[in-house]
Amino acid sequence: MTVDLAPQGVIRTGGGAGVRGVARVEARPNGRGGIAFPVLDGEGPLALRRTRSVGSAAHITLVGAMSGPLGGDHLTVDAVVREGAALRIGSAAATMALPGQSGGSARYDVRLTVEDGAELHWLPEQLISVCGSDLRVTTRAELAPGARLVLREEQVLGRVAEAPGRLTSRLTVRSAGRALLDQELSCGPGAPGGWDGPAVLAGNRAVGQLVVVRPEFADHVPSATPLGEWASLTPLAGPAVLVTAVAPDALRVRRALDEALHRLG
Repeated sequence: MTVDLAPQGVIRTGGGAGVRGVARVEARPNGRGGIAFPVLDGEGPLALRRTRSVGSAAHITLVGAMSGPLGGDHLTVDAVVREGAALRIGSAAATMALPGQSGGSARYDVRLTVEDGAELHWLPEQLISVCGSDLRVTTRAELAPGARLVLREEQVLGRVAEAPGRLTSRLTVRSAGRALLDQELSCGPGAPGGWDGPAVLAGNRAVGQLVVVRPEFADHVPSATPLGEWASLTPLAGPAVLVTAVAPDALRVRRALDEALHRLG
């Protein structure tokens, strides 16, 4: 039996049914030109740490205090940015989806809420789907009409010279109650046929999405265009654009998304 003891005191055993962890953050202006956090807590394998500010935005880092998610785990991140606040959320390291001894699947849910006049940058490190793992990731962003969002997701299918695990990722972005984007990608063993074919990943093992929502895009949204060898930009049905990158490795995906964000200004 394997045992993993996290700093918070949560114990994972090989015979367990998985752990539950929820990280919550709420950001609002403090009335003195800064940002206050009336809610900033994590439980189980998730911890939130306030780190240095970036410009006018407060900066929070998500720290994984245990290995995983493993099969059977259910992790949730819930972030709310109140009117007038600006927040950046990153992670300390890549997330590795690992197989659990029970053979069950794991879940990772991200819920983002951005109010009118608020701004959120959701910029976690890559998610690596390890051979034998089974993970479903659901990211849902609810935006007010005047909200601003930069959301980056990156998935890597397997470690070096390793087959991928099963990974299903759904990304939904809504503005003023209307869907801007609702897409799902399923890869690895047991996924619908064709995921590795020319119409989807074409043999590549890293994929990333960048969603940028800005009120000014309602009047002038960038046109659809390829961005170098690995990425393309697509305007969405609203004040938003989607950049999709597919490449042989995570480094080239990150470079393509960074260059796209720089181009958008």
